[in-house]
Amino acid sequence: MSKLLYILFEHAAGYALFSVKEFDEVATFLPQVESSVTDISKFQSVVKLSAFQAFRNGPNSLDNINAIAAGELHPDLQAFLEKEVPAPKKKVQVILGVGDAKIGAAISDTLHISCQHSGVVLELMRGIRTHFPHFINALTELTAGKAQLGLGHSYSRDKVKFNVNRVDNMIIQSISLLDQLDKDVNTFSMRIREWYSYHFPELVKIVNDNFMFARLTNLIGDRTKLQPEMEDAIEEVVMDSAKVKAIFEAAKSSMGIDIGAIDLMNIQMFAKRVISLTEYRRSLAEYLHSKMLSVAPNLAALIGEQVGARLISHAGSLTNLAKYPASTVQILGAEKALFRQLFFLLSLKTRGNTPKYGLIFHSTFIGRAGAKNKGRISRYLANKCSIASRVDNFSDVPTSVIGEHLKQQVEDRLKFYETGENPAKNVDVMKIAVQEVMKVIKALKKQDRKEKKRKLKEANGLETSVIVDNGEDEPARKKKKKSKKEDDIGNDTSLTEVDTTMDESLKAKKSKKKKKSKDDEDASVTEMDTTTEIEQKTKKSKKKKKQKDD
Repeated sequence: MSKLLYILFEHAAGYALFSVKEFDEVATFLPQVESSVTDISKFQSVVKLSAFQAFRNGPNSLDNINAIAAGELHPDLQAFLEKEVPAPKKKVQVILGVGDAKIGAAISDTLHISCQHSGVVLELMRGIRTHFPHFINALTELTAGKAQLGLGHSYSRDKVKFNVNRVDNMIIQSISLLDQLDKDVNTFSMRIREWYSYHFPELVKIVNDNFMFARLTNLIGDRTKLQPEMEDAIEEVVMDSAKVKAIFEAAKSSMGIDIGAIDLMNIQMFAKRVISLTEYRRSLAEYLHSKMLSVAPNLAALIGEQVGARLISHAGSLTNLAKYPASTVQILGAEKALFRQLFFLLSLKTRGNTPKYGLIFHSTFIGRAGAKNKGRISRYLANKCSIASRVDNFSDVPTSVIGEHLKQQVEDRLKFYETGENPAKNVDVMKIAVQEVMKVIKALKKQDRKEKKRKLKEANGLETSVIVDNGEDEPARKKKKKSKKEDDIGNDTSLTEVDTTMDESLKAKKSKKKKKSKDDEDASVTEMDTTTEIEQKTKKSKKKKKQKDD
């Protein structure tokens, strides 16, 4: 049985189908194929262009390339292959060479064409990719490069698209900056303490908080110039009257050296910078709190905003965190300790415990657990964190209902370890949580419908501006009301005519009714008269008959 080999090549300009000559010899002698790839004259003797279909426009090319990347058969490619690839015959087998196994499986399942993606096909596709502009008359190397560059940019932009409201990159950057600010503020605060202690060493023992010490350094300045009028301002910073008295007493009998004006100015300028950094750190923590509520509300409700953000940052994204199993989430952040322990286990063959927790150690649950139960609660907490991250990643409506129920489950598990009280079953808790989530979704949908109705009413009630004779803009509704009034005033005659016609019609109807009633009365009277006459005649006739009989 002879074989016909066709090569499907996807380019930024379109789809191309190549027929391979002498397939049996080429398949047998691979070194000949490798040598002919670099030479265009030899390669054209092996491969020949059979058909080419260009993409219609840029979006069409992007759509096709996305389908190929996903391993799906695009309708354009399906129509192209149905038209150009010949049907197999009894003694002829048709084989289609493709560059990817996924697209080959999709083609074979849909069109029932046998596909090959390894061996000689890869070498032939390498040559086609190198010499592709020589096969298409209307395509040059410059235009082919431009098409590839444009498609590459659009493909990259399409891949990095994200939802603005639920972007975890901002969380990653925020938590990294927050950790960096903590380190920097602590370093700078220690520098201020050491610097200002030359002048006022007793203040370090009285005030322990770094932010408070920086504010006092900026406020007090030269301790020799400390006045009683400053007592209220210092108490506002320290929030303790006893400490205020201690500061004043220490300033009177301080062992510090005198300080110059320029030195004090530099210290105060540095203290202002530390104060501003600390205030910015607080605002950044609030920003992180709001972002976590919109991106990962269940994870934030379960383990806290900062620990949840550190987990997302260490995993790389919320999607990556959702893909991790609970065992990986448990030791996430303890990779160094884990691999160090594994190294000792493999090299020294000594017993050693692997780490029980990584970043989740900063959670309050592990701190509240006993020494025996820390490993248990960390494993249980990692399981719940994995569930919460998956719910946050794949849910359309961000709610913290499931996270709150998961948190209550961890609390119940802590009680179980301490007192032995059995917690509620996971199935029952999740049923209640799902019901509450459905209620929240229904309420949100109802609210959205109300909002849409309100917007429609506002859109219908908007008053379009019209140009009046004096050149000023007035709302159209007012203009209509004004025109109605003017019509009422100016069209009195038409109204009176309408009224008269209505009166005439009403009178005519009344007269007709009266006539009908009179006619009915007359008819009834005549009927009565005729009946009385008939009765009288019958009586007379009966009397005459009696007389005759007598």
